[in-house]
Amino acid sequence: MEVNVAMEQVKGKLIALGGGDDEGLIRLIRSNICELTAHIEVIATATPLALNAISSGNAYKEAFEELGCKNVRFMHIDEEHPADTPDNLQRIGKAGVIFFTGGDQVRLASFLDNTELLRIMRHRYRTEDIIISGTSAGAAIMSDRMIYDGYGHYSLIKGEMKTTEGCSFIRGVYIDTHFAERGRFGRLAHAVAHDPEYVGIGLSEETGIIIKGGDQVEVFGPGVVTVIDASEIRFSNTRAVEENEPIAVENLKMHLLVHGYRYCLREHLFQPVPQNERATPEPVPGE
Repeated sequence: MEVNVAMEQVKGKLIALGGGDDEGLIRLIRSNICELTAHIEVIATATPLALNAISSGNAYKEAFEELGCKNVRFMHIDEEHPADTPDNLQRIGKAGVIFFTGGDQVRLASFLDNTELLRIMRHRYRTEDIIISGTSAGAAIMSDRMIYDGYGHYSLIKGEMKTTEGCSFIRGVYIDTHFAERGRFGRLAHAVAHDPEYVGIGLSEETGIIIKGGDQVEVFGPGVVTVIDASEIRFSNTRAVEENEPIAVENLKMHLLVHGYRYCLREHLFQPVPQNERATPEPVPGE
């Protein structure tokens, strides 16, 4: 099945971090909010234990408040707190920023799957100037499919790399996190070789991307973003080879992006970002 990576123009922004220290991400989100009175919803469902999720959610709430944001709330969604409560639906309908914390991306996606809450998020992302953001697991769930397993060189063995459905804010990309630090090149390369209509985006820690218009991928942070493009591969055995056998791929392309450069998903194009368009967090008053 062919997937168009940018099927439609969207008004919202996706902001995703590869994990690690996320102060830069918080500041970037803050700099992209027109008004400090904008409503921010923090969702920590990826954290498995309830007490840890509450602690994580409140910590991010305080981090936004320290930068002057005035309307920050923690949205509690887990085994005992369903997503589709009237209060949650009302809150998500007026949120200017939705922030997903790290943890277990499969857990996070499963609690949002087939909910009215997620439907509202997707609709608002397409039609309104809203920010959908996240770190680590909260970044991995942003596309229609996500990688959830695959370790080191073993991920180049058929059956060792696993994918599942994500939250579908964008389609046709795999977003992987902790990319350089945890040796995840193999599993991202395997994923796009198996699904060559997808573009792979690997985020190093403390480094992330802003996706504008569902197409332009720009980098923020001090590290490197790896883009793996399988659109021109000439040979791949990923579908034909037996389980537990290594994969072979010809002409897999890779790009390394840093701050000041972007990748256009529609055109498969690497280019510099004009100086006046670069996203740089604004200084916080009082610093």
